[in-house]
Amino acid sequence: MKGRLFSPGKLLLTSEYTVLDGALALAVPTKWGQELFFEEISDGRSTIHWEAYLQDELWLSTEIRYSDWQITSANLLPAAEFVLKVLKNTARLSSIKFKENTSYRIRTNLQFPANFGLGSSSTLMNNMAEWAGINPYELNEASLGGSGYDIAVAKEKSAVLYQISGQDRRLHKVDFNPVFSDDLIFIHLNQKQDSREGIEHYRALPYDPELIEWFSDLTHKVVNTVEIDTFSNLMEAHEQKLSNTLLIKTVKERYFSDCPVFVKSLGAWGGDFVMSRKFSGYERYFSERGFSCIYTWSELIL
Repeated sequence: MKGRLFSPGKLLLTSEYTVLDGALALAVPTKWGQELFFEEISDGRSTIHWEAYLQDELWLSTEIRYSDWQITSANLLPAAEFVLKVLKNTARLSSIKFKENTSYRIRTNLQFPANFGLGSSSTLMNNMAEWAGINPYELNEASLGGSGYDIAVAKEKSAVLYQISGQDRRLHKVDFNPVFSDDLIFIHLNQKQDSREGIEHYRALPYDPELIEWFSDLTHKVVNTVEIDTFSNLMEAHEQKLSNTLLIKTVKERYFSDCPVFVKSLGAWGGDFVMSRKFSGYERYFSERGFSCIYTWSELIL
C-alpha cells in the first residue's frame, strides 16, 4: 500500500500567546505545507526507512528498527532522534501501524523554507496522525506541546476560530477571505523566531482574565470586519496591547517606525512573518530596509 498526504501550513492572525490561556484566535492556512509519501511492504522486516526533503532537496535519511526502536543509520542523529520520538508516540497511539513483518518507507517534503515558521512540525504531526488513524492533538501533545491551533489548521485545511477551554478545545471553521484581502501583504523578516522562547516569556506573566477577554473580543471584530481601515485599526490595537503586556517593542517600532500603515507580527514576536497593507511604493519601502520577501494574500493564503 502506498499513498500521499498533505497538510497546509498556517499563520496566526490574532491572539498570539494569549491563545495559550483561552483567548479566541483566528488562524489561516497557507498554500504551502508538507507532503508525506508512504509505502508499506509485507517483507518480514520491522524497519522504517525515513527520508525528509526540504523543497525537494534531501536533508535527512535514517533507518529505524521498530521491533526495539533503535536507530540503525542516520546522516543527522539529532533529527533522527526526533523522528524516532514521533514514531514511538505514533506507534503507542495507533492500533493499525507498526505491526510485525511490515516495513515502511516514509518520505516527507516541506514545501516552504524552514525559516518561514509556517508549521514544519504541525504539518508533520497531522500527516502522521492521518496516516496512522490517530488523534493529531494527542500526537502533538506527546511530541511537542503547544496550544494546538496549528494542528487545527492542518487538520481542517481551513481558516479556523480556535479556543482552549480547560482540557477541551473549541474550533470553528470559517471562510475568512475578507473583501479587502487584495490590499493585505505578508513580509518575511529573514529569520526564524524560536516560539518556545516567546512562550516562556509570556508564561512568566501573571494570568489576566480581562486580557483574554479583550483578545477574544478583538478576534470576533476582526472576523466580522468588512472595511480595510477598521481592520487596520484593530491590528494596531492588537499590537499595542500585546506590546504593553509583554513589555516588548512592536515590530513596527523596531523596524518600520516611519511606515504609513499598520505592521503586525504574526505568531511568535521577533521573527517569521508580519502582515501589513499595500500603500504607494510599499515594495520599494520594505526592500530598502532589507525585507524583499513580500507576498500578497492570494499568493500565500490557501
